[in-house]
Amino acid sequence: MSYFMSLLLLGLVLGLVAVASNPSPYFAALGLVAVSGLGCGVLVGHGGSFLSLVLFLIYLGGMLVVFAYSAALAAEPYPESWGNRSVAGSMVVYVGVVALFSGVLGGGWYESSWVSVDEFSEFSVFRGDVGGVAVMYSFGGGMLVISAWVLLLTLFVVLELTRGLSRGTLRAV
Repeated sequence: MSYFMSLLLLGLVLGLVAVASNPSPYFAALGLVAVSGLGCGVLVGHGGSFLSLVLFLIYLGGMLVVFAYSAALAAEPYPESWGNRSVAGSMVVYVGVVALFSGVLGGGWYESSWVSVDEFSEFSVFRGDVGGVAVMYSFGGGMLVISAWVLLLTLFVVLELTRGLSRGTLRAV
């Protein structure tokens, strides 16, 4: 299991590097989908299956909107891909920085510190992620309402910016 989690975390870091180094929105959106899938796989590996499912659905919905909006604004006939020299050079730099920081800061991490939420299931009455959902809705209810209002406000701002050619803010994009 630790090899599988190491593979998921390595894919997560490489996906984040791919998103950070790519100037084209098409490939960056593909990298975001891969990163969200790998991040949710890490959550499943630690016992949070319900939270992983909810986050994956939210991430895919948000990334669909971001991809459609960025694809509409950046209509490049030949976008830069991961094989170009500038993108590959920035990927090498980012991987080097990640390797440097993991070498400096990762000295105390071992396989024994990767304990999932269901590791001590004989002492628990219910699964860990179900208890976390209950805590999220009971103590985090105000934050969920604030987040919903912020998302609604963001939707109205984007709709106002792209309303039309004559009345919207973005006219000659």
